[in-house]
Amino acid sequence: MSAKWAPPPLPKSIVPSEAFDVGEPEKVGAIDFADDEIEINVGRPTIELVLVNTGDRPIQIGAHYHIAECNKAMAFDREAAFGMRLDIPSGTAVRFEPGQSRKVQLTGYAGRQVAYGMNNMTNGTLRSEIIKDLTIQKLKAHGYCFEGERYKVRERPDGRFAPKSAAKAGGKTSKTS
Repeated sequence: MSAKWAPPPLPKSIVPSEAFDVGEPEKVGAIDFADDEIEINVGRPTIELVLVNTGDRPIQIGAHYHIAECNKAMAFDREAAFGMRLDIPSGTAVRFEPGQSRKVQLTGYAGRQVAYGMNNMTNGTLRSEIIKDLTIQKLKAHGYCFEGERYKVRERPDGRFAPKSAAKAGGKTSKTS
């Protein structure tokens, strides 16, 4: 006769039982709100800039996005905005409809003051004038709009954004000598 199978014994936990004491169960997951209003970004440098969506689609910019690297179609003073983000609560964003301009307040980054990713234009410290100059050069080389410029909307094959004279001719353009 063979031995009957039994599951192995459960190992003893290395986590002490006190670690599972969460206190008063009714407070677990509760949100305690402050009695007064909370002021955000106190003491950080701020500037106001006018941003214009010169593109043909809505653009939304999140609270922590390095504003100098935002969408190519946004026209504004990107040099002044270097190292800044929108001065709005975390988790929120500002939306710009095509052609819309809006004055926004920007605030400087805190902490290590580095920007990586986004549109891969900065990828380094926001404190360096050398990186700032290189970033501005990259933005210009990649066709980002600066203050007073307009984004070139690409012509679609169906002629939807073609010049009016070309649209009347069935979307075809001809060269004149």
